[in-house]
Amino acid sequence: MSAPPSKLDSLATYFGVDAIGDSPAEQKLQDMKRRKTKRRLWMVGGLIATYLLFYASLRLIEFSLAEIVGQVDQFYEALLGYFPPTTYFGIPFVDLGAYLSFIVEENLILTVEGGEIVWGAMFVTMAVAFAGTVLGLPLALFFGVMSSERVIPYPFNFGFRATMSLIRAIPGLVWFLILIPLAGVTPFTGALAIMVDTTGYLGRLFTDELEEIEDGPIEGIRSTGANSSQIVSFGMLSQVFRQFIAWIAFDLEHNVRAAIGLGIIGAGGLGLELYVQRQTFNYTEMMACIILIFLLAGSVELISQRVRSALREDDDIEQSGIIEVFVNAPRKILSSTVGRR
Repeated sequence: MSAPPSKLDSLATYFGVDAIGDSPAEQKLQDMKRRKTKRRLWMVGGLIATYLLFYASLRLIEFSLAEIVGQVDQFYEALLGYFPPTTYFGIPFVDLGAYLSFIVEENLILTVEGGEIVWGAMFVTMAVAFAGTVLGLPLALFFGVMSSERVIPYPFNFGFRATMSLIRAIPGLVWFLILIPLAGVTPFTGALAIMVDTTGYLGRLFTDELEEIEDGPIEGIRSTGANSSQIVSFGMLSQVFRQFIAWIAFDLEHNVRAAIGLGIIGAGGLGLELYVQRQTFNYTEMMACIILIFLLAGSVELISQRVRSALREDDDIEQSGIIEVFVNAPRKILSSTVGRR
C-alpha cells in the first residue's frame, strides 16, 4: 500500500510540476526557512554581542556588588543627612525646617538689601536657561530653515546640516569649557553655551518639521508670484508655527536642566550651590538645593506642558498674530488648568 501524497506533492500536482524540488511552492518554502533561520542567527548573534559589550562595560567601570554592600552603612548615614529626622506633634517626620532655614540664610530664592531685590541662585539658573534659549532661537531658526531641502536644495543645504551636527556632537558642558576664555567662569558663559546647544538641537527639530509640511500652501503662495522669502514665511513657516512654539517650550525645559549641570562646573546658580555643599559633605543643605531644583524644573515643565496643550486646543491660532498669541497665552493656560481640575 503506497503512502498518501504529502501537501507538497499535492501542491506540485496542482501546479503541474513533476519534480517537487523544482516547484515554485518548494522554492518559496525554502526561502522562508532560510529567512527565518537567518533572523534567528542574527538575533542570537545580537544577544551574544550585547552580553559581551555589557560584560566588558562592567569590567571597565569596575562594577562590584561587594563594594556596594560594604558601603551600605555609609550610605545610610548620608540618608540621615539628606532627610534629617525630627518629630511633629510626637510623630517622626523629616525636619523641613532645616531645609527652609538654609534656603533663607543663603538667600537661594531672593532677598531684599537696601530696598532692592537681590535674586538668588534659583533665579540665576532660570536666567541662564532663558537667556541662552532666547539668544539661540534666531540662530536655530536660521539653520533650521536653511537646512531644509525645501528651501536650499541638496547638496547645498549640507553645510548647514553639518554645522548643526557638529554642535550636537559636542555636549553643552564641553561648550562651556570651550567658551571660558571668551567670558570667564560666569553665568554669562553658561548662557552662551546654552545658546550654542540650542542652535544645534532646536535647529534640527525645526528642519524636521519643515520636511513634513504640505506642498499645497507652498504652491498656492508661489502661484501668486511671491518671492522666495515670502514663500518661506507664508507658505512654509505659517504651517509649522504651532510646532515651533511647542518645541521652543520643550527646549526651555531641557535648558533649565542643562543650566543646573553647567552650574556645577562654575556657571553659578543652584548647580554651583549644590556642588559647594557636596564638597563640604553638608547633605541636608544638598537636599535643600535638590528640592529647589525639583521645584524649578517641575514648574517650568508644567508651564511648558500647558503652553503645548493650549496650542493644540486653539483652532484660531493661524488667524491670530504672534503678539496676540503670546498676550492671550496666560489666559488660555489658566483656563486650561482650571478646566482640567
